[in-house]
Amino acid sequence: MNSVKDPLINARVKSGDQDEYRQSIFLIGGRAYPVSVEIYKSKNEKKVTAQLRWKPPHQSEQLIPSRNLVPETHPVVLVVNTPFPPDDKSVGYERGVSVSKEWNDATTYAAIEVAEKMINGLKQSMPKVEKEAKKNEEKLRKFCETFATRAFRRPLSKQLKATMIDRQFDRVDDPWIATKRVILLVLKSPRFLFPGISDPSDPTQQQYVVAEWMALCLWDSIPNKPLLKLAAQGKLKTEFQIRAQAKRMVKNDRTRSKVRAFFHQWLQYDHFNDLTKSKQIYPDFDERIASDLRTSLDLLIDDVVWSEKSDFRELLSTNTIYLNGRLAKFYGVDLPPDAPFQRVEFDSKHRAGLISHPFLMAGMAYEDGSSPIHRGVFLARSLMGRFLKPPPIAVAPLEVDLNPDLTTRERVALQTKGAVCGSCHGLINQLGFTLENFDAVGRFRQQDNGKPVNTSGRYIDRDGNETEFAGARALTQFLVQNAETQTAFAEQLFQYLTKQPAQAFGQETLSELRQSFEKNNFNIQQLLGEIAARSAIAYRDLAKNKK
Repeated sequence: MNSVKDPLINARVKSGDQDEYRQSIFLIGGRAYPVSVEIYKSKNEKKVTAQLRWKPPHQSEQLIPSRNLVPETHPVVLVVNTPFPPDDKSVGYERGVSVSKEWNDATTYAAIEVAEKMINGLKQSMPKVEKEAKKNEEKLRKFCETFATRAFRRPLSKQLKATMIDRQFDRVDDPWIATKRVILLVLKSPRFLFPGISDPSDPTQQQYVVAEWMALCLWDSIPNKPLLKLAAQGKLKTEFQIRAQAKRMVKNDRTRSKVRAFFHQWLQYDHFNDLTKSKQIYPDFDERIASDLRTSLDLLIDDVVWSEKSDFRELLSTNTIYLNGRLAKFYGVDLPPDAPFQRVEFDSKHRAGLISHPFLMAGMAYEDGSSPIHRGVFLARSLMGRFLKPPPIAVAPLEVDLNPDLTTRERVALQTKGAVCGSCHGLINQLGFTLENFDAVGRFRQQDNGKPVNTSGRYIDRDGNETEFAGARALTQFLVQNAETQTAFAEQLFQYLTKQPAQAFGQETLSELRQSFEKNNFNIQQLLGEIAARSAIAYRDLAKNKK
């Protein structure tokens, strides 16, 4: 729980051997945690300094950036420590496909954990004297009603209130036991665990279904008070009202957090969490460079997505990159050594937007050399939305020492020339070869093994049309104008937000979504709102038709 009552570090920092204290805490992305640092200075001290540092997952230790600090208070968030089984990702995005025994057990243990923590918190906030027992019971009943209402994402009917709350308090003398029973009942109820359970004949309930769906879609959370109020007032009924609220919800910080998580998945961040390179070939590439590269790409994505235009095409074609002093030195850009992250223009002949960002190029490479195959698979799957069959056999890369005169391109072509490999590598290699100007750490190069780099490639689309291009810039120009790229992005964003394929919401959903995307000048923020609104309307109509 992110409580200010229990400090994470409760110690006085002094000079000498007491100038640093550390502690670990599990943080959830997209949630706010209060931070309070107290600094004291004695009369004899002319100057005191203090630093607040952290080590994010898969990154190096660093000062907490100002962009992560907000001078506002937020509600307390209870963090559940009970482990849950992972969701299925076999189709490329997380989804819950079944209610397993392991999942059911996890929800039970988590409910017990939450009940214990909530009871302890409530007891600390209420009078303990015996004469206040009756008043406590009234407060606890009210708390339980509020808790169940928020958990179920809609007001309680009289019958449900009687079953879930009143019956528990009427059957026992101790209101604390009753409260604990209510918490457990609520957290194990299908109305909490599964969205959309409501009375389909009640028009008001249908609007709560819309509020619930859009909050889960954009925030991975329950509807907030303004959204619940709109549902209660009957203002989430028309398509216009729903789209207006979806547009408003996109601006919320929780949407930003979820969108960043989508890009991490879309760009396959988890494939290179521990990014290392050969110390013999790249001695200056260390965990700080890898950490800075991750931050650099995050800043670029945030900059484009949350700009006024929010243009998907700019994400692929921008001539800017975010560098600090350390990255600038490594990649040959003139910045002061202590320079903070800032936008830097690069030569458009060398790089092109997101696909040539050094973090991706380094991540999709081996420790000692580039990898057209890894890069080609990324381009085919993530950018073009193509399905690739698993390789029929496992083949180790050809050793450089066995083919010392070959370039990486020549070595890959030799390794995958067989008929068994050709069906997929005819697509993969030709896309990956276009990025051969970038070595294993994402630096631009014009030669590989003493020979000029050959970046020519081609793409054959689903209709059999062939397009040839060479280099990152030409590839980007092709991707920006390609309907397959636009459709693939819209489809994968839809799947990530809703945890369902677009086809589940109608055969025309995907084509209409791409048309809307194009009509709005490929504005990513508007696409987010369109996905939330369109899927909420379809989900509401499905629930309505179940009666």
